[in-house]
Amino acid sequence: MIIKLPLPTILYARHKVVKVTSPLTIRDRVKADRLAICISYLIAIAAAVILS
Repeated sequence: MIIKLPLPTILYARHKVVKVTSPLTIRDRVKADRLAICISYLIAIAAAVILS
């Protein structure tokens, strides 16, 4: 008789949920661009203060 051991990898593989992502809208891209520019400006200002 073959003993079936419960393997955690099989349990996780069976309950995998696929998340559907929607593409970014233009408004989301603009927000991301503005955030990236603000962060880069803050880093540049901090680097200028530290290195001066």
